[in-house]
Amino acid sequence: MEFKLESKNTDEFLVLYPKGELDVYNTKKFKEKSLKIYEKDKKDILFDCSDLEYLDSTGLGSLIFILKEIEKDGHKIVIENLNNSILKLFKITKLEDMFEIRG
Repeated sequence: MEFKLESKNTDEFLVLYPKGELDVYNTKKFKEKSLKIYEKDKKDILFDCSDLEYLDSTGLGSLIFILKEIEKDGHKIVIENLNNSILKLFKITKLEDMFEIRG
């Protein structure tokens, strides 16, 4: 499945919806598009991963990169609706403590 990133702005969060597979082939586009959206309205980011099917180590790296960039402005990343295999990846790599992970 082709990777897509959709967004919605709420009062509390900039909500980003990654869809498909976030891997080595599209992490550059993902980082650029996420930060471009963030630059328009700097606030905490919520990634709703309901439709994220796959995440590899480069995808994890891109999330860390985005987190480091927005932390410069005092913001955080919340991640929700991860499927079990992706959640397991966060736990194995001990990254679940770096992000706020919900449901």
